[in-house]
Amino acid sequence: MAALVALGMVCAGCAGAPESAPPAGTTAPDLTVEPARIDRARHALPPGYEVAPYTGAPTPLAVWGLAGPVEAQPAQCVELAAPPVRPDSAQGWSASGPGGIIYAIVAAAAPGPPVTDAPGPPVTDAPGPPVEAVACQSWTATAGHTSATVRELPAPALEAAHTVGMATAATTVVEGGTETRADADTFVAHLGHFVCFVALVTDPGSAYPRLDAAFAADLLVETVSALRS
Repeated sequence: MAALVALGMVCAGCAGAPESAPPAGTTAPDLTVEPARIDRARHALPPGYEVAPYTGAPTPLAVWGLAGPVEAQPAQCVELAAPPVRPDSAQGWSASGPGGIIYAIVAAAAPGPPVTDAPGPPVTDAPGPPVEAVACQSWTATAGHTSATVRELPAPALEAAHTVGMATAATTVVEGGTETRADADTFVAHLGHFVCFVALVTDPGSAYPRLDAAFAADLLVETVSALRS
């Protein structure tokens, strides 16, 4: 009898202990993008900036002043500044002040092949890098009377996103041969089904202190956070 009792005690654990609950804090974050939330990022603007809805083309090229057909060298690099999006889906704003003109824009990515994620829980908006950027550390773009040189900038790392940073110096030749210049620091986040970018355009001849690339990079982080909140 004692042996049977001992056997019963041993087999009581044969079914195994129930699985413990996953540790607290391991829930996957909600990375769903809500474009209407882009206005929430305005809280990161410096005081005294005048804000207006953005109504132009939803690409960095447009805010750099490159309108119409664009020629780029190398040619594939233009996609970094003109990612395929649906123009009718764009939402965003611009803000002007003494430190420059700031743009924050989001648009739905144009339809394309599905993106395959790495193993793990499904993510609503998975990263989709645009082009191989190895040859695009420095490139040029020309449209109409405006030409620009573009160089790569370190971009902030964002969860489940592919980011690109660009510093641009653009020159426009106006009537009479007069040249106007503008600099732009631009950061783009590819969020799978959406593309978001922040651009800071400044006048190199301005008498006011200019905002810098670090501000634009931080604003991209704030903007993506607002879109995902």
